[in-house]
Amino acid sequence: MRPTRAGKAHFSMIRGLRTHARVYGDVQAQPIVIVPGLGCASWMYRRLARVLSRWRRVWAYDPPGHGFSQGRLDYPCRIEQLTDHLALWLSANGLQRAPLLGHSLGGEVIIDLAARYPQLGGPLIACAPTGIPENPSVLAQLARLTLDIPRERPSLWPLSAAAYTRAGPLRFYQLASDQSRHDTGPLLPQVRRPVLVLDGTADPVIRSWTVETLTRAIPGARAVQVAGGTHALTDSYPIEVAMHTLDFLEDLAGR
Repeated sequence: MRPTRAGKAHFSMIRGLRTHARVYGDVQAQPIVIVPGLGCASWMYRRLARVLSRWRRVWAYDPPGHGFSQGRLDYPCRIEQLTDHLALWLSANGLQRAPLLGHSLGGEVIIDLAARYPQLGGPLIACAPTGIPENPSVLAQLARLTLDIPRERPSLWPLSAAAYTRAGPLRFYQLASDQSRHDTGPLLPQVRRPVLVLDGTADPVIRSWTVETLTRAIPGARAVQVAGGTHALTDSYPIEVAMHTLDFLEDLAGR
């Protein structure tokens, strides 16, 4: 199966907001949804989406106020609002049982969704997940991201700048502030989906103890480290992330 390199824009109306996803791959292939990190946009995940699209139909989702999706000045400003919007979007597009790959804050969102909406979502791949169970302050998050920037591919920098500009400093601050208060820890034992956690060894944002805590708290969760992986693991090591993801899904299908 040949990948759809450019992808195709797809829009849905969710709670009056035009919500975008970039879709790659064969329409007959099994789906997988990429849920982005804080301030990130679908175009930052094109390298991973192109690899995955050789085997899967990939939906690179833009949360409200991110990428090409509409938002409002006061929405979303909380993690639970991101989760609620994703739940409605999955249902509207017939993706109720699709595997979810959440990066950074997106990892927290898919865990939140699995606990609060157990009827939605399939297997979960949490890639460099933040906020679980640690709740760093806004300043701590910014400091760690600053350390990470020089480690990322220079080609990602303009894509990130465009995404963060689109989301805007107010939305970034509101969601980062809410993440410092939002307690996902108590929800972890409620997750009844298979979970794979991917962690890069060169990621200054994620603390190793958080990955260990997450995998201990979720029944059957497994963790894999990607050697040299940065926080933007999906961009710096897209082949490795895709292969670990596909192996995980294939293993589940063979049970």
